[in-house]
Amino acid sequence: MSGTYLGMPSFPRAAHDAVRNPTLRRNLRHATHTIRDKRARAVTELEDWAELRAAAKAVKDRTLRHLDHYLVRLEQAVTAAGGTVHWAADAAEANRIVTGLVKATGESEVVKVKSMATQEIGLNEALEAEGIRAYETDLAELIVQLGDDRPSHILVPAIHRDRYEIRDIFAGRMGRWGRPAPDGLTDRPADLAEAARLHLREKFLRAKVGVSGANFMVAETGTLVVVESEGNGRMCLTLPETLISVVGIEKVVPTWRDLEVFLQVLPRSSTAERMNPYTSMWTGTTDGDGPRAFHLVLLDNGRSDTLADEVGRQALRCIRCSACLNVCPVYERVGGHAYGSVYSGPIGAILTPQLRGTGSGLDASLPYASSLCGACYAVCPVAIDIPEVLVHLRERVVQGGEATREGVRVRLRPAKGHAAERAAMRAARWALDHPAALRAGQRLAARTRRLHPRRLPGPGRAWSDTRDLPEVPAESFRDWWQRTRGGEAR
Repeated sequence: MSGTYLGMPSFPRAAHDAVRNPTLRRNLRHATHTIRDKRARAVTELEDWAELRAAAKAVKDRTLRHLDHYLVRLEQAVTAAGGTVHWAADAAEANRIVTGLVKATGESEVVKVKSMATQEIGLNEALEAEGIRAYETDLAELIVQLGDDRPSHILVPAIHRDRYEIRDIFAGRMGRWGRPAPDGLTDRPADLAEAARLHLREKFLRAKVGVSGANFMVAETGTLVVVESEGNGRMCLTLPETLISVVGIEKVVPTWRDLEVFLQVLPRSSTAERMNPYTSMWTGTTDGDGPRAFHLVLLDNGRSDTLADEVGRQALRCIRCSACLNVCPVYERVGGHAYGSVYSGPIGAILTPQLRGTGSGLDASLPYASSLCGACYAVCPVAIDIPEVLVHLRERVVQGGEATREGVRVRLRPAKGHAAERAAMRAARWALDHPAALRAGQRLAARTRRLHPRRLPGPGRAWSDTRDLPEVPAESFRDWWQRTRGGEAR
């Protein structure tokens, strides 16, 4: 993934600062609670929601099992419709392809929409290095770009900003990127939206090159699909003469019938709408309608390695609805920046370490950015068992083991800083294998409980600085059972 976020502190350190920002916590709490409450109401309208969820999971699993077949079929269909398909093994190759295509047009600016994959690879920075300016057109992405900021939410990248901050960003920065904000701009949402509309319209009408992502790709016909709520997608996808779409290989679905399932579960899980306001679909090129040249860049960038992991591959089912973020107690308190990736929240905690590996302190810490409460799994419209993958990745971090990196099976070394954890787990395993020793240890802990400290010493301080140690009961459950029901049959 992009080097933009590498070098950030590990999740615990970043979260330590985030939880002390009262404005951030207030904005996050209000936004996440509002979205998840609306989603809950939208989902309960469908009596067959559980069946739709199971169908979406089944389609994704079938596609991932035969991903090579569907990608080749997609390439054939796109090519037959007049498009050109490019294969990018990693971020560097994808950036080379896109910058080369833009330079070939002779243009020095592009408009962008639905661009999480391009944020993943750092495309804006790669274009800037070649003298090409990229303009984000999603309202939240525009706020992030004008504020020299980073996305903090999959669906609402500027969720950490309130309208007062957005007004200041528009008033102070819009003029540097194009049309300035109107004089006397207020913080009314309607006024802010109008300022963004006026600012972006001149870019839509002027741009000759558009760069997009896609929510889905239909292998059967070579059709790409973008769902959005603002109309900027339609402008970016139809007005430019050249359209370049950068899409992760996991976004393919086999048929139109399969697509229908996702067009039901995605809007209800993301924006809590029965259907999204704008659904744009395009298949290759058509004379006199839309772009004259269409290029599809199929991005791997760690996805094949993730696919090789029988447990972790379920993260590739993700349709980027963000429902897991909105119910996560950890995300609600620390926001998205602490995850150090464009993919934040629970899905980011399992997807990023698989795409980037767990070699850095940040990536090795992400599987621990969860309380394992399971709320994320309960709301996921494609039934990704995020807690299962988190535990799987924690085991990889602590113990190392086999994994696939750049298509090669390798043995990972345990991450640094987990020696005490491994020793504790070995001691626990020994104790559980020896009931007499476990019983003696429990009785000793009970009899000395008045002497126990309220805070742990040494490395344990990081845990007990923010919580009290649980009190040891006067007797263990085993002793209580023997005393009260010892004569009963078990």
